[in-house]
This record gives sequence, structure tokens and C-alpha cells, in this order.
Amino acid sequence: MAEKIRVCLTVNGKDVCTEVEPRMTLVDFLRTELGLTGTHIGCEHGVCGTCTVMMDGEAVRSCLMFAVQAGGRQVTTVEGLALDGELTPLQSSFRRHHALQCGYCTPGMLMSATAFLKRCPHPTADQVRDALSGNICRCTGYIPIIDAVLEVSQCASNPKE
Repeated sequence: MAEKIRVCLTVNGKDVCTEVEPRMTLVDFLRTELGLTGTHIGCEHGVCGTCTVMMDGEAVRSCLMFAVQAGGRQVTTVEGLALDGELTPLQSSFRRHHALQCGYCTPGMLMSATAFLKRCPHPTADQVRDALSGNICRCTGYIPIIDAVLEVSQCASNPKE
């Protein structure tokens, strides 16, 4: 059995310190050690985007990282988006636009879109398509997802809506 390494990080605003095997992936750490099963495991090669989380505000593939690499960092999972049980505007927009269907890709889509909208609050449809091109969805055809992201960006630029 491999020697364990102590790792301390912040996950969804809570400090976490524990010992992990050096080769444990971040996605496995989040799911098995912390019980945060909203982050899904898909291809395990960084292609599908289902394991996307935010690290220090940037979208990253948690299947491509070791948990120890997250030491000292701030990690946000889909469970950390809603505050006090209130959905974010993006989550509500996904619901309104039926941008979730089977739901398997949804956490990764939400994390990618959240990070993207922080960098680019008023994107065009083409920019949204490009930003989410690394997230695979087999159910929606992507149009509802793009519409949901665009609705949130338009509401941000027109707060009265």
C-alpha cells in the first residue's frame, strides 16, 4: 500500500485536511472521501467534461488531477454553487430551458459555464459554444444549454429583466 500524503484544501468554502494516496484523482477524492457525488466520472481522460470543477475560479477536469495537486487551493463543485439552497441564476436558467435532460453532463456544464461567465459576462452564442465545446452532452443537442447561458448573460446586462 502506498504511503499517504496529507493534503489541505478548501472545498465549497470549507477547509478540509486529510491523508490520501498520492495517485488518488481529485474526482475520486471529492466523491469517495468527501461524499460530493455531484461531480461525475465519465471518460476519465479529460475529454467529456463531466468531472469539471472550479479550482481558484477556473474550470478544471478533476479526473486529470491528483488530489494532492489541489493542496492549498480553493475547489468548488456543483454542490457549492447554490447558496443556502437557492439555485444560482444559471442553474435556474438551465431548469427553465430544459438544459439538463438526463443530467449526467449537467454538473460539468454548469461548472464550465459558471467559470466562463466570470471571464466573459456578455458572450455571443459562438463564444458560449466555444467555451462549452469540451463538455459532451448526448441528450440536449446543446441548444437549450446555450440558450440558458445566454439568458443569464443577457439578464446580467439588463437587470430589469
